[in-house]
Amino acid sequence: MSLRRESVLVLSGLLSLSACGGQGASDDGGDDASTGVDDGSDSDGSGSTDDSGDSSDTGVEPPETATLTHSFGVYDLTPFEEVQPCVQWTLDNDAPLYVQAVTLSNRGYFHHSNWFVVPEDQFAGPDGYFDCNERNFSELGAASVGTVIFAQSTQSFVEHQQTVDGAVIKIPPRHKVIGGTHLLNVGPAPVDSNAFMSLDIIHPKLVELVLTPFRLSFLDLKIPPLAESRFTAVCTDFGARYQAAAGVPLDVKLHYALPHYHYLGNYFSLNFDGGPFNGSPVYEHDGFDGAANGKTYDPPLDLTGAETMRYTCGYDNWRDVEVQWGIGDQEMCVMLGFAESRVLMDVTVTASHAVGEQDGIIEFEGACGILAVPKNPAQSMPTEDERNGPLNVPPGGDEGLPPVPACVDHDPTVQPEIEPTLSNVAAVVFTQSCAFNACHGLSGQAAGLNLQAPDLLTELLEHEVMGNV
Repeated sequence: MSLRRESVLVLSGLLSLSACGGQGASDDGGDDASTGVDDGSDSDGSGSTDDSGDSSDTGVEPPETATLTHSFGVYDLTPFEEVQPCVQWTLDNDAPLYVQAVTLSNRGYFHHSNWFVVPEDQFAGPDGYFDCNERNFSELGAASVGTVIFAQSTQSFVEHQQTVDGAVIKIPPRHKVIGGTHLLNVGPAPVDSNAFMSLDIIHPKLVELVLTPFRLSFLDLKIPPLAESRFTAVCTDFGARYQAAAGVPLDVKLHYALPHYHYLGNYFSLNFDGGPFNGSPVYEHDGFDGAANGKTYDPPLDLTGAETMRYTCGYDNWRDVEVQWGIGDQEMCVMLGFAESRVLMDVTVTASHAVGEQDGIIEFEGACGILAVPKNPAQSMPTEDERNGPLNVPPGGDEGLPPVPACVDHDPTVQPEIEPTLSNVAAVVFTQSCAFNACHGLSGQAAGLNLQAPDLLTELLEHEVMGNV
């Protein structure tokens, strides 16, 4: 998640490798129309139909779900290029859309990305990739005029965000999808990539509640070199601050949680104290895996009675320099959530201090700043007219495009650009990857294996395994 550090944060992002080939796309993301309305089949790229609706004059049951899928187009990366372009998809929706699930897939090199829906006249310009600064785009601005719809786990290829039936993210009329992305080519050759997004929408009559996004972050990261450390945010007045903003005692229900850190990150937890909670994690993740790590709570987690909230990010900094908040080789500590809530909340730590050491892990803590603001009036429940009318499916998709591009095997007749020797693999793959990803480097060996050893063949054949095998 490319979350920028701001002095004032109003839900800024609230969040905030070449693998599969797929169907080709134009650089502007394509303009072909596709409704994705289900025809009763199970084919990719189409929604599912619930036959509980009223029959039309033709005797065909009207659809109650649909899927819109879009290709954002090919993006070219030069060797070792790191870039943060924005990208846009205009939905052309004259009526509100109620999103039950979002799927994001890519062909590699997408380190992470944050996604919003905003009015069409905001950050105006054509669809496709663009320079964020040229349109004065910021995640702060996008969150304040629209809402968060999705966040990508670090380096994930395919990610599916789905909440419990009837709990939706609302896209108001004439809104568009806009994303802040972070792409990185760690290799010595030019590459290209593409991203694909699918929105699973449901009929307004199926909507039971409109979810509210929130964000937790720990900005004051000063990760010590050559050590493991953990940074914990302590929000002692979480329940009280919510009551002051919402006018009622804490009645939040947690529906979805997604943490975010980079290659040094090795731990995240979310905990509550008070009421039925005893401080045990309600979300916990160990390690760095480059996979989709969002968690859907089914049933939603009722936070009634909670008084204190804590969230922790852990790091194994095998480098010999301090690492702070940032992109590239720096770190982050963020969690995006969707909840049943009367207000939007942005929880941030901007100052911290060391509190000790436990089991060789240096521990830091910081007090939370909690900003709670009213929900956007556009994030309302469906009207009776919407509930009684048909499912409105806009034309803003790409015809026949599956939510996830198909994997294509390497053509065995194509000759390699360089000889497939161990030394070339080490130079092109291991050395470059260790500059970006968690890897078996000198300071980050796993089971005693150092993939950056000068004599790699001897290291592979003769190293002493220091782990459970």
